[in-house]
Amino acid sequence: MRVTSKGQVIIPQEVRKAMGIRPSETEVEFKQDEAGRWYLSKSKITSDRKSRFRTAHKYGKVVMSTDEILALTRG
Repeated sequence: MRVTSKGQVIIPQEVRKAMGIRPSETEVEFKQDEAGRWYLSKSKITSDRKSRFRTAHKYGKVVMSTDEILALTRG
């Protein structure tokens, strides 16, 4: 397996499926055993939080009308 100049590797699809690793949802960590061998493991801390974009509607407040926004963008 080749490592990129940024230190990245591609985890093969069969490994991701077997470990339950999902893009943007799963945290992984590297662990070292007593013999000095390194292992990739799925973090026990699972992130149940949703994307900040999916929850943005809870925090956004409409303070300007569409016409006011257009007036600002058109100068």
